[in-house]
Amino acid sequence: MMKKIVLVLFVGLLGFTMTAQDAAAKIEFKTETVDYGEIEKGADGVRVFEFTNTGDAPLIISKVSSSCGCTIPKKPEAPILPGKTGEISVKYDTNRVGPIRKAITVISNADTPTKVLKIKGEIKAIDGK
Repeated sequence: MMKKIVLVLFVGLLGFTMTAQDAAAKIEFKTETVDYGEIEKGADGVRVFEFTNTGDAPLIISKVSSSCGCTIPKKPEAPILPGKTGEISVKYDTNRVGPIRKAITVISNADTPTKVLKIKGEIKAIDGK
């Protein structure tokens, strides 16, 4: 009799756990790489990564960080509801000449909790400056 009670409790708990895990946020980016192309020194360095929560639970982005101090990402503060879109803006310091190759790490409660986004491009000097 005791084994039956334990078995019923175990199966009930297992079923509850499985249904709780069914609801998950999913983050789907329009693109995971933003190409600045060739831009001039001092040009506008702000670009946006657009995404959609394609899951069935609210998406919470807990942290967004960059591979260096020359790239400043900004995350949404509010949870993104299922089916809704959001954006992560990235500001790159364009007062340096040369190639752009940076990574932005996004940490969230999505089924894939860590995503790495990339920015690339080239900053050209203006009239040899």
